[in-house]
Amino acid sequence: MTTVIITMNNSKQYKGFICSGHAGFAKKTLFFKQPDILCSSISTLVINTINCLELIAGEQANMTYETDDSLAHINCQFNEPVINEKSIVLLDAMVLGLTELSKEYGNEYLQVKFEEV
Repeated sequence: MTTVIITMNNSKQYKGFICSGHAGFAKKTLFFKQPDILCSSISTLVINTINCLELIAGEQANMTYETDDSLAHINCQFNEPVINEKSIVLLDAMVLGLTELSKEYGNEYLQVKFEEV
């Protein structure tokens, strides 16, 4: 299962997010395992959001991120709460996409959680 934790401060401003785990949606057939389309979708949303935060919203000085492919783990944190309007829209779009995937494929494969920090 993939878990995405969205962290926000008490003013509901984004502080970061952590995405970890493999969705485990792929089905095994007699001769091979199908690609995990859910895991691919989650990765695309998360990585594209990070790229857009850097290149479109100009957040590179305000954010740090680390990835570990072997653990299927991405951690993106902001030094200051995100108040840049472009960044908020990008993060809102990522959350919407992840939430819709969770509804479509089920909580046993993807959970989106919110935490106040």
